[in-house]
Amino acid sequence: MKKNIKVCMENGLEMRPIANLVQIASQCNCEVQIQKGSRWVNAKSLLGMMTLDVGNGEEVEITTDGKDERTAMDRICEFLSGVR
Repeated sequence: MKKNIKVCMENGLEMRPIANLVQIASQCNCEVQIQKGSRWVNAKSLLGMMTLDVGNGEEVEITTDGKDERTAMDRICEFLSGVR
C-alpha cells in the first residue's frame, strides 16, 4: 500500500514523536517505509527516521507491504496526522 500524508505535528517529527512512530511501526508484521523527497527510510529504524528531518506541514509518502499492511498504514497515518 502507498499513501501520501501531510504531517500535522506542531514541531514536526522531533526525537519523541520519531521514537513513538518507530514503536508503532515496529509493532507491525510488515515492511514500513517512509519517503520525503527522494529519500526513503525504514520506519522501524530510529536512526533512519531521524535523518528525514520532517517538519510540520510537510508531506511524506508511506509504503507498507506485508501481512498487516492495512493496520500499519492506518496506525501510522493516524499518528502523523496528529489524531493521537
